Amino acid sequence: MEMLSIYNKEREYLGVATRDEVHAKGLWHETFHCWILTKIDGKDYLYFQLRSKEKQDYPELLDITAAGHLMAQEKVEDGIREMEEEIGINVAIDELTYLGIIPYEKELLGFIDREHAHVFLLERTIPFDHFTLQPEEVSGVFLVGLEDFLDLWANNEESIYIEGFVENSTIVKKQVVSKEHFVPHSDQFYRRTMEAIMEKRGKMND
Repeated sequence: MEMLSIYNKEREYLGVATRDEVHAKGLWHETFHCWILTKIDGKDYLYFQLRSKEKQDYPELLDITAAGHLMAQEKVEDGIREMEEEIGINVAIDELTYLGIIPYEKELLGFIDREHAHVFLLERTIPFDHFTLQPEEVSGVFLVGLEDFLDLWANNEESIYIEGFVENSTIVKKQVVSKEHFVPHSDQFYRRTMEAIMEKRGKMND
């Protein structure tokens, strides 16, 4: 049984609860998020994972490159295991840039998600055939332009182009997507995350 540490909105520790209880009652908990960023022909792109059709929540939608819950006994840096487990990329925590904690809330029928998300950035160019996907979790990886994605969520752009692969195929697939193709994290969460990435990129390039 998965046990998670629980908090209030101000991140004060309250105790532990099961994962099912956390989402049934909407208890605040901690997660690990890592976005992988690359530059191609002078343009910044983010890698998005395509969630497996077997996933109970948000199947076959595009999501954060790698992410997961932090168990009650884990430290923030332990969340890096998600990188290798989900997409087969082995990195050390000191290779990542910490972007801070971005709170996130989403309520659906029978499922309430309230996260204190520890958000990290990895700058690396990874060929599609270097990913090894965990089939029950991830069924593909796609490149999405950073500014294109921000336009979609902050500037009312209706659709954008992406490219990637599915089911460990080496064939690159190009398609047009809209908001409905992404996990419905809140607009505010996506905006704050993209702005944090862009701000950090600006500082790195100074």
